[in-house]
Amino acid sequence: MNLSRAFFTSTILLLFPTYSQAAAPPSQGGAPSATALAEQAMFGVHEILDVAISPDGQRVAWVESLSEKSGAPSPNSVIYIAALKSPGSRMKVTASSGAPAAEGSLAWSADSKQIVFLSDAGHPGQKQVYIAIPGGAARQMTHLKGDLAEPRWSPDGKSIAFLFIENAPRSAGPLAAETPDEGVVGLKVFEQRLSLVDLATNKVRQISPSDMYVYEYDWSPDGKRLVGTAAHGNGDDNWYVAQLYIFDIAATPPRSIYTPPVDMQIGNPRWSPDASTIAFISGIMSDEPAVGGDIYTIPAGGGTPKNATPGMRATANSLHWTQDSKTIVFGEIVDGETGVASVDLSTDNVSSLWKGGEYIGANFFGVGVSLAKDGRTSAAVRESYSHPPEVWAGPIGDWKQVTSVNRDLHPVWGEAKSIHWTTDIGSVQGWLVYPRNYDPSKRYPLVVDVHGGPAWANLPHWPTRWDYSAALLANGYFLILPNPRGSYGSGEAFTRANVKDFGYGDFRDIMTGVDAAVKSLPVDSNRIGITGWSYGGYMTMWAVTQTNRFRAAMSGAGLSDFQSYYGENKIDKWMIPYFGASVYDDPSVYAKSSPITFIKNVKTPTLIVVGDSDGECPPPQSYEFWNALVTLGVPTQFVIYPHEGHLFLNPAHSRDVIARTVAWFNSNM
Repeated sequence: MNLSRAFFTSTILLLFPTYSQAAAPPSQGGAPSATALAEQAMFGVHEILDVAISPDGQRVAWVESLSEKSGAPSPNSVIYIAALKSPGSRMKVTASSGAPAAEGSLAWSADSKQIVFLSDAGHPGQKQVYIAIPGGAARQMTHLKGDLAEPRWSPDGKSIAFLFIENAPRSAGPLAAETPDEGVVGLKVFEQRLSLVDLATNKVRQISPSDMYVYEYDWSPDGKRLVGTAAHGNGDDNWYVAQLYIFDIAATPPRSIYTPPVDMQIGNPRWSPDASTIAFISGIMSDEPAVGGDIYTIPAGGGTPKNATPGMRATANSLHWTQDSKTIVFGEIVDGETGVASVDLSTDNVSSLWKGGEYIGANFFGVGVSLAKDGRTSAAVRESYSHPPEVWAGPIGDWKQVTSVNRDLHPVWGEAKSIHWTTDIGSVQGWLVYPRNYDPSKRYPLVVDVHGGPAWANLPHWPTRWDYSAALLANGYFLILPNPRGSYGSGEAFTRANVKDFGYGDFRDIMTGVDAAVKSLPVDSNRIGITGWSYGGYMTMWAVTQTNRFRAAMSGAGLSDFQSYYGENKIDKWMIPYFGASVYDDPSVYAKSSPITFIKNVKTPTLIVVGDSDGECPPPQSYEFWNALVTLGVPTQFVIYPHEGHLFLNPAHSRDVIARTVAWFNSNM
């Protein structure tokens, strides 16, 4: 034990927006430190948040965020359109007269002549629906108060559907900072309703009931109905029990055509072009934005769903019908990589169209492509550890680069390799990322970074400010990013393999991966750490109660006690599919997977961070773990970030997490 470890003080810190006690210092001589270089690569990236190809395949539109080099919150984003025959001649589409604005959520009209999008131009924080002809002025279609999302054209181009939470106190979704409870808790529920705006009159009407929350939707080919996933009651929580509904534009009561089993969720409902069938993705899912599972089809009038991809050793994440209504093209996570595949519905035959060691997507959580009407021409954002995100378009697998907005960015980390190891479940995959300026004659520390979810995956993408562990690579660490059982990418059976088993089989998968890395690389076996956010934060807390092998740990938005967590979090319905019963019916299954049950085993210095308004992993879970470490005399530090939810929005807080994490591992390893 070195002096810095022996005398590290147990503290709890409350950071305020003025920031920053842990900013990365310059190195000697004024040159940027390794952490500062990592921040430049992570914060300097122009993120591509959305991409949409026109139905005729002639043009591609995308949403580009402005980089956040200043460290101040930057909600600004810009929409561009380029013709595929001359991608260098891009044009800007905006509702703003010049001031920065947050714009996005774009979609093309069926005739490829107009786009619809959301913008808060002139009213920061309050987005409205706009339409525009490329090259022309934008026209405002709504004047509403609340949260708007997902505008989509009707097939006849006469109206636009969108999701709307009237007078919403915050952004939709469980990742956003929660509004503090006051008064009679649970009395006020803000429902996200399916709404329509008539383009001739600008009249808005809501077609879903006032007591129902609609999550996703799609138009029927005749424009008279919509299919959606929806549930009554609280939106964030009831996503886990959402059903498949048909909504009539005449606003007659919606009709449920499918209720999934209690251990499955549904997402991405899509109506076939011939109007006969609805496709969707279903499986066990842990987070609303991160859809994954097999592809199912059901008659549009209702009936028994059919699994079109049974036994598939991959996870579908997005889907598109081809015009003959016989084939579905889908984005997939497969063996830690992303790909595009198709399924022939007459034979259930799945064919790979493209697969590569990079991340390909159409939006933040959407693996796959935006597909034109011909079923071949597509557009996507492509990125990897070595190449920052850019827009590409063309036939699937034969794309041409459209943008070069990140051409000046270069990685400040080493090579990334997909690796495999074997456990009792079979083959397990993960990513191993080498340190900057790797020298095989030297020995390096290694940190394990466990992804959130658990139903998600570590995928090969360019690190952004939320990927705080990437700064360790610039500081001379190896990173191993495992995809243990419970992850997407190896089929539904693999994703379900951690049910009633959190902290056991998944932990064995992780530790076996660590053993494999130590045996094959110049890793100092006495300098191994662990970190993670959300489920990864839980697994970090769990790991230090199960082994003293880790020299240091950092838990982000962690979970220490499943029994108390059940009554504290805002999305407790996710737990029953994973634990088989509520905590009130079977408390023992929750206790056996709770780090707090084994807290007296902890010896590892542990940094703990959380947002003060996190509804998914509330601060009391971190308090509980921190207080135990203080009581037991284990070196620890606890940092609470104000006005942050499960996903931090303030770049200054992200910078602090990065710098504080690097400092913690450097001091304790």
